[in-house]
Amino acid sequence: MSKTINQDEINGVAWRACDTFRGTIDPAQYKDYILVMLFLKYLSDVWKDKKEEYEKEFKGDAERVKRRLARERFVMPEGCDFYSLYAKRGDADIGDLINIALEQLEDANKAKLEGVFRNIDFNSEANLGQTKERNKRLKHLLEDFAVPELDLQPSHVGKQDIIGNTYQYLIGRFASDAGKKGGEFYTPAEVSELLAKLLAPKKGSRICDPTCGSGSLLIQVADEVGDSDFSLFGQEMNGSTWALARMNMLVHNKDAARIEWGDTISNPKLIEGDYELMKFDIVVANPPFSLDKWGAEGAAADKFHRFHRGVPPKSKGDYAFISHMIESAKEDGGKVGVIAPHGVLFRGGAEGRIRKALIGENLLDIVIGLPEKLFFGAGIAAVILIFKKGKKTRDVLFIDASREFVEGTNQNRLSREQIGKVVATYKGFKAVEKYAYRATVDEIVENDFNLNIPRYVDTFEEEAEVDIRAVEKEIVGLERELTGVRERMTEYLKELNLSK
Repeated sequence: MSKTINQDEINGVAWRACDTFRGTIDPAQYKDYILVMLFLKYLSDVWKDKKEEYEKEFKGDAERVKRRLARERFVMPEGCDFYSLYAKRGDADIGDLINIALEQLEDANKAKLEGVFRNIDFNSEANLGQTKERNKRLKHLLEDFAVPELDLQPSHVGKQDIIGNTYQYLIGRFASDAGKKGGEFYTPAEVSELLAKLLAPKKGSRICDPTCGSGSLLIQVADEVGDSDFSLFGQEMNGSTWALARMNMLVHNKDAARIEWGDTISNPKLIEGDYELMKFDIVVANPPFSLDKWGAEGAAADKFHRFHRGVPPKSKGDYAFISHMIESAKEDGGKVGVIAPHGVLFRGGAEGRIRKALIGENLLDIVIGLPEKLFFGAGIAAVILIFKKGKKTRDVLFIDASREFVEGTNQNRLSREQIGKVVATYKGFKAVEKYAYRATVDEIVENDFNLNIPRYVDTFEEEAEVDIRAVEKEIVGLERELTGVRERMTEYLKELNLSK
């Protein structure tokens, strides 16, 4: 029976690889080199596994093996795999050899990998130092990934999100500030699972994440379908993170996913014609919280008419992303699931007007308060908002899930039971004492469209009544007991001739 590789083992290799770059490049760049090498190692192990399988099946007939490999999901050109590069790790031009191998791998798999390696240069003097030092670092990097425990054959990896999990690990260790400022929030696996179950995508669903990051949230929602009949779309602004998303799709057998590179607000790429956004059954995202300078200056003249409910404030882009997502959802039954800061529930001004319009159009379905410290680099608690077009009721369900979590040293997390409770409460769509409340539109209007969860879910715990007589009786008893102890102590001191 084959051994499943543990994510901690992969993280250990990634951590050792970090030592190769320490003091050479900015820690925020570590992930680019390490994750590309991890991806190459994964593809090489998959290819090696298949090649050995066909050599055994065709009894070493090289031509038949070659023809069969040509029908695989991806092609590994001769000499471009990790093991060929490892064999040349001592060559004077190893950086150039790695670049050439990645370029040939990309060219052989244009539909899946075109442009993925354009932002990475293993022969960069600026990043990796002069030739002698650069060669030494690259030799060490190849040796870091050649360890026996890093066997990434499919039977050892299973359904693990090795790219996404390692990305989160490296962001957590080194690049939290850079990631936060760049809007690269990684959605923890259990939060992705919760969102996926709340949105409940069906067979044939068209699913989109307009700020997809490394793609892990999009993958989780797709896996919730329980069938291969779905289509995936995404857009990501950061070039290196977009490349990770493309790699992640290939690792997770989501080869047909369309992942675009660009700013979703100022330059949406998922469009039909010149002036129409593509429409989706499910739109899900964890956009950057309260993004400054998101593009408010051009929003009023937006050719896609995404901001007809109002233009969000230029210093807080939360409702810019929410507006884009809602306009991207299909009119009949389209669902939107977004993670946002609590401020979207109660801030006034333009955001208040947008919120009022969304409720007036009966789009908001549920508001869920999450525990704090679930997201690395964002200690504040967040909320999940679910919007639905074609709702059967005008009521809105509020859930306060902020007090139920598994406490961690640096990050809290949600247990399977806690996720199940939120999902079951949503499906029931009923009030649950101290946990959930089904509010009418009239109640929301009375609150001036303020959606702050404590206005609806009463979590106040009354203190137990104090029985004064019982307490007084207990005090009397304690005083008697203390008097007895003092008397015995005096006797002991007398026996020891220590009394005054």
